[in-house]
Amino acid sequence: QVQVVESGGGLVQPGGSLRLSCAASGFTFSNYCMSWVRQAPGKGLEWVSNINSRGDSTNYADSVKGRFTISRDNAKNTLYLQMNSLTPEDTAVYYCAKGIYSDYGPSDYWGQGTQVTVSS
Repeated sequence: QVQVVESGGGLVQPGGSLRLSCAASGFTFSNYCMSWVRQAPGKGLEWVSNINSRGDSTNYADSVKGRFTISRDNAKNTLYLQMNSLTPEDTAVYYCAKGIYSDYGPSDYWGQGTQVTVSS
């Protein structure tokens, strides 16, 4: 059974940092691209970042480029999102998603999400 479980969210002040994790199970993690998407209150889903199966190619939305870093540890079946210089506009539920290919393409499984709130 495919599972992706996010953790690491919380309340942080503007300018602060958080690192999200996504623990994957039920599939061969190292074979698939992984992504982070988010949903802010009252808004639709926004793609944030993705990383290919080998971890040597990444992409970012313009809204987070230079502030967020996606990475993965295939030995630990875990995806990460390091978020720095957070602003209130980053407040959202963050979801981890499994791709259907090793390189970029659509996702077929999402986790339950972890809440990130940026507020003073």
